[in-house]
Amino acid sequence: MAKKEKVESIEIIESPEALQQEVSKVTELVDKNKSSIATILGGLVLVVAAYFGYQWYTATQDAEGEKKLFKAVYAFESDSSAAAKELAKVSDEFGGNTQNLADLYLGITLLKQGKFDQSIEKLKNFSSSDLLVQARAYSLIGDAYSEKKSLSDAIDYYKKAAENKPNKFFTPTYLLKLANAYEANKQTKEAVDTYSIIVEKYGQSAESIPAKKYKAILESSISE
Repeated sequence: MAKKEKVESIEIIESPEALQQEVSKVTELVDKNKSSIATILGGLVLVVAAYFGYQWYTATQDAEGEKKLFKAVYAFESDSSAAAKELAKVSDEFGGNTQNLADLYLGITLLKQGKFDQSIEKLKNFSSSDLLVQARAYSLIGDAYSEKKSLSDAIDYYKKAAENKPNKFFTPTYLLKLANAYEANKQTKEAVDTYSIIVEKYGQSAESIPAKKYKAILESSISE
């Protein structure tokens, strides 16, 4: 609805008759309020200057943040533990996409260090429209909850990972984790159903082999 209203207002402004009316209104206003117009214009100039100043500041901050993030990521790839401090610093000092990516790498680092609550916090801060990366972040949150033995929460995030833009490359991995979490949480039916999805929909994946095995074991235990 808001979008429609915006389009309609643009159409009105672009109408020659309406534009002429707007010009007349402004001319009338200026004639009646000459003394206050200067003040208004002065304020407007300050607002515009502040806006463009903020845009410039944000752009320079992003550029500076990206440089620091690059160094931190380089350190992360060689030794993720050593990079934790630098990543935390980038996350605290910068915003936007720089902070977003720093939180992802920092979340992974904290997970490796066994700092599961902090890892979950940082990974939850991360968001991406990329179909692969966002699902990966959900899966990592599931891993952290699994390590904490919070199986219900782990299940929720493995489901999010599996349902986020399903594909034959990564979805089977998330489904296998989901099925394992169901099994560990004594949700046998859900585990069998999830193993079945892997076997039936992703039969060519490497995950289908253990899925068949675990499914058979569970079904055998149910029938006994």
